[in-house]
Amino acid sequence: MGLTHDDPRVQRVITLFERLQPADLLRLDACYTEDAFFKDPFNEVRSRAAIGEIFAHMFRSLDEPRFVMQQAVAQGDDAFLVWDMHFRMKRFDRRAQVIRGTTHLRFAPDGRVAWHRDYWDAAEELYAKLPLLGALMRWLQRRAST
Repeated sequence: MGLTHDDPRVQRVITLFERLQPADLLRLDACYTEDAFFKDPFNEVRSRAAIGEIFAHMFRSLDEPRFVMQQAVAQGDDAFLVWDMHFRMKRFDRRAQVIRGTTHLRFAPDGRVAWHRDYWDAAEELYAKLPLLGALMRWLQRRAST
């Protein structure tokens, strides 16, 4: 297994995401409060069930998605995770892809995640890698930088 952390709350999240499989979505209650907040570049929801649906959609849309935790820092009830998400698109380009991002977590008094915010650049990490959209994104980047 990968990264380890001294804070058991942080380690529970690291373990969940490094081992995440569709069956684990039924057990999110061990890590997330019922009304947990989640936000990433595409979603903003407030409920454990809605968070589960976001990850279920990930498994339906991608082949072999997996998270590799690179770093974890915790202070008080906040934690920051640095991660790589590896996957293959089910459609479009079937090559292996990597999205690099970070997560800010805030823990509830019971030790479960109450607030989860993912930060990653959708334009650079995803759109630029798609066949047609990627060419347009690269052209726009060139135009903007000159």
